[in-house]
Amino acid sequence: MTRFGFMLLIALAAAIGAPPEASAAENGATPNTRSELQVRLQALADRARPGTLGVVVLDLTSGTEWRVNADRAYPMMSVFKAPIAATVLAQVDKGVVSLDQVVTLTRADVRDGSAMPSIGVHFHGDSMTFTVRQLLVAAVSQSDNTAADALIRLVGGPEAVTAFLRSHGIEGMRVDLDEGGVSLVFAHAGPSGLLPPAETKEQQDQRMQRGLEAFLADPRNRSTPDAAIAFLRKLWANDLVSSASTHYLIDLLYAQTVPSRLRAGVPSSIRLADKCGTSETLDGVTAAYNDIGVMTWPNGHSVVVAAFLTASTASKSERDAIFADLARAVVSLDAPANH
Repeated sequence: MTRFGFMLLIALAAAIGAPPEASAAENGATPNTRSELQVRLQALADRARPGTLGVVVLDLTSGTEWRVNADRAYPMMSVFKAPIAATVLAQVDKGVVSLDQVVTLTRADVRDGSAMPSIGVHFHGDSMTFTVRQLLVAAVSQSDNTAADALIRLVGGPEAVTAFLRSHGIEGMRVDLDEGGVSLVFAHAGPSGLLPPAETKEQQDQRMQRGLEAFLADPRNRSTPDAAIAFLRKLWANDLVSSASTHYLIDLLYAQTVPSRLRAGVPSSIRLADKCGTSETLDGVTAAYNDIGVMTWPNGHSVVVAAFLTASTASKSERDAIFADLARAVVSLDAPANH
C-alpha cells in the first residue's frame, strides 16, 4: 500500500469512527452536550484529525459525563500495565502472590522500552532477581516493559488479566498480548517471530509499514474509553482490590511523572494518578498516544479522564499540546467550586 493510500485509509477510519455527538445525545450517552467542556472536547477531536481522539470525562461527584468518539476500542500500549498491576494485587490480597516474592529474570526476558532507565539498562549477567514489589514499581511508575511481561507471566498470562477485568464487570478492555507480543505485531515478524535475514533498508521499511498497518487493524490489547473509565472508577472506589492494595496502586500511578501528558495541563494544586501508553512513530504516523487518570482537587472532588489518540499524523509537540489542553479543559470545570 502506498503512503497516500495508507493516509487515505486513516482518514476514512477516522471519519467512520467519529459519529456526531448529537447521535450520542439522542442515545442518552452524553448528559450535557451543550456544555463548554463538551464543545472543547469536540474541538480537540477535530484538531487531532486525521487521527482519532476518543475521550470520556466522568465527574465522580455529580455523575456528569462528557464524551467524544467514545464508541470504539483503541490500542492501549502501556495503559494495560495498570490492569496488570491490579490483577497482581488481587492475587496478593488472596495470598497467592507476595509483594516480597522473588522473581528470576533471564537475559532472554529483557524487553526494550521504558519511560525511565529500564531493567534492561541495569541488567547484568545471565539472570537477576527482583521482588514483585520492585516489578510493580518498574511496570507502573516507570512503564518498564520487562517488568510488565514478568508480572503477566506471574499471574498466568494475558488471559488472566482479561478474566480479572470481566470478573469485575469491566467490558470493552482486553489484554491478549504481552509487550513481547505487541512488538512482534509491529515488527511484522510472522508466525516464527524471526526477522528476515539480510534485509535491505527498503525491505525493512516496507515490513515495518506492514507492521504498523497490522497493529492498527489488530483487535487485541484494546480498550474503549468507557472501559478505562470503569476500571479507574472501580479502582478509586476500592471495588477491584483491597483498600491497602488500592492505595498502593494509586500511589504507583501518582508516581508516574514521565511522560507528562495530561499532567502537563494540571496545576500543582490538583493531584493526578495516571498511566500513559505510547507506540512507535513510523513515517509520521503514531499508532497510539494515550493517558488515563484521576484528577483530585484539594477539597476531594475527583474527575476521571480517559483519552486515546490513534493513527495520529501530528508531531510529538502537537500531540502533547492536545493532552495538556484536554487537562486544562477538565481543570476549568467550575464544578469543584460547587462541591
